[in-house]
Amino acid sequence: MDAIYGAQRHIYDATRKYYLLGRDRLLGTLRPGHGQAVLEIGCGTGRNLAAAGKAYPTARLHGLDISAAMLTSASAKLARAGLANRCRLARADAVGFHPKTLFGISHFDRIFLSYTLSMIPDWQAAVAAGLDALAPGGELHIVDFGDQADLPDWFGKMLVTWLRKFEVTPRTDLLYHCETLARDRGMLCTSKRLFGGYAWSVVIRA
Repeated sequence: MDAIYGAQRHIYDATRKYYLLGRDRLLGTLRPGHGQAVLEIGCGTGRNLAAAGKAYPTARLHGLDISAAMLTSASAKLARAGLANRCRLARADAVGFHPKTLFGISHFDRIFLSYTLSMIPDWQAAVAAGLDALAPGGELHIVDFGDQADLPDWFGKMLVTWLRKFEVTPRTDLLYHCETLARDRGMLCTSKRLFGGYAWSVVIRA
């Protein structure tokens, strides 16, 4: 990931805002309670954590990413936003992280993944790891590329071809997998198609 985003991280936020749609909608639905712990899996440049810190001034923020270069950018962004003391960052793999080891806490009240699963080879394991780290009554929020089913065929093919250049692959069975995981764990899964299937929003409640 450092090889891919070592240089791109400097322009990542400026370019991704045009096609990583639904991120702010996700942040608006988190609504953590006073003092609750929030984790972003695949925090990248820290853009989402900075926005969450502004929207939820009493939340305890945490972020993990596998890319050291991205974490450098995230740390700088959070410091500029005055959130250095409220947000803890750690380098870890989304499919096998240990909250207690990384952050000194066992579970999180809100966990979110924003356009992360489409970049993780074993994305199913990443969803499971997120659910493992969820506190009772907590919520796991996901937004990522959809199946483009309601959009013109040429658009979907063009998007997928372009995303491959960045090793990004839309997970067309994301909804099915999340629903199955939630059912097997006795959790509730709700989903919504965004922008004609351009993106999917998923919430799993423990």
